[in-house]
Amino acid sequence: MVFSHTTHGRTYRFGDLKALLAKASPLRSGDVLGEVAAESDIERIAARYALADVPLTHFLTEAVVPYESDEVTRLIIDTHDEAAFLPIRDLTVGQLREWLLSDELTVETLTGVASGLTPEMVAAVSKLMRNQDLILAARKCRVVTHFRNTLGLPGRMSVRLQPNHPADDIQGILVSTIDGLLYGCGDAVIGINPASDSTATAIELLRALDNFRLRFNAPLQMCVLTHITNTMGAIEAGAPVDLVFQSIAGTQKANENFGITLALLQEAHEAALSLRRGTVGQNCMYFETGQGTALSANAHFGVDQQTCEARAYAVARRYSPLLVNTVVGFIGPEYLFDSKQIIRAGLEDHFCGKLLGLPMGCDVCYTNHAEADQDDMDTLLTLLGVAGVNFIMGVPGADDIMLNYQSTSFHDSLYVREVLGLKRAPEFEYWLQQMEITDAAGRLRPSQVAADKLLPGDLLGLGGA
Repeated sequence: MVFSHTTHGRTYRFGDLKALLAKASPLRSGDVLGEVAAESDIERIAARYALADVPLTHFLTEAVVPYESDEVTRLIIDTHDEAAFLPIRDLTVGQLREWLLSDELTVETLTGVASGLTPEMVAAVSKLMRNQDLILAARKCRVVTHFRNTLGLPGRMSVRLQPNHPADDIQGILVSTIDGLLYGCGDAVIGINPASDSTATAIELLRALDNFRLRFNAPLQMCVLTHITNTMGAIEAGAPVDLVFQSIAGTQKANENFGITLALLQEAHEAALSLRRGTVGQNCMYFETGQGTALSANAHFGVDQQTCEARAYAVARRYSPLLVNTVVGFIGPEYLFDSKQIIRAGLEDHFCGKLLGLPMGCDVCYTNHAEADQDDMDTLLTLLGVAGVNFIMGVPGADDIMLNYQSTSFHDSLYVREVLGLKRAPEFEYWLQQMEITDAAGRLRPSQVAADKLLPGDLLGLGGA
């Protein structure tokens, strides 16, 4: 189907839905690199006018990646919930935007239609929105998940404590973990990106983290962000696996580049569920995504990077995850050139994920060769806090010494909680008070008592089997 719009005496034509979505996207370096971006701002606006008139039902009849050759497309179409789609079935993309921004829209209504929305629908409507629209609409969504604590409740924001070490040194990792806990971080997950991608390393780290958790009876979930096959090997070896992690993308070819298929994800999900290690729930999957992933693998099939990103959320949604994290500026300036593009992408990703029913967090980050700095990350952090993000990162000093990129620090979480009045997960809040890390109002206590409790003399012994 050809789409068109006439403006300033010129008619702009877009050969198919894929081209229309790409031309309607805000400018970003990845789409220019992929040769799918609009050639001018006028063409971009013309594409948005044409996109606004597309009926939502059209997205069910025209795939941006062929159904026959892509299992992600088949997942999107085959699992579409017609009953949930019914309340919005007669809307166009433009009318969906107005509906999302209406005063009458409730959390319950949004939750009810989530499974009736496809990734391409939510990507399309995001392209018609200003930043404030993305914030306002996302704030109306609420996605609550459970494992050893409860994440995503209203008025709360959690933190993934990221104690990475360039040599996977257990003592160094545990010291960083304790540092983060003393700042009240860690309720989303204690998540390590290992320097060595091996099953043996993953098992060693998992045992150290679990020993620490058990010693202090902490309502935390732990995760080593190794390849899913390593985690499955750890499960088979009897290691204490809480969450199964995997990076995912929006096309079958891109996922194959990660060494995964939907069948493998399903097998790992079932293995993790069988352990039943959660105490308040069994959401046991953790996924990470990022705009530009499919393009970097030459697996985008001419689809713009933001639509590809939204398609990854369909993969995540299939497995009822505890956490989904868009690592927004990690891939580099080839895909998101500067702070303006990073901020926009972070708001888009959070909005699209939440609308599709996912517990979205964001690694507010950038690489050292991007046109961005910590002031820009303060801006995105604040905007996401207002938008109701489920969790952010907590990295010592905001500088990851293993992955070599800039993120958000333990101190940054204190800032955003104070400014926006956000609390931690309730079970974690109670534990912090019992450990005398915080007072009854959730403020950090200026006391040595908690540090003495969490810094035992035999710290190295926690790494044993």
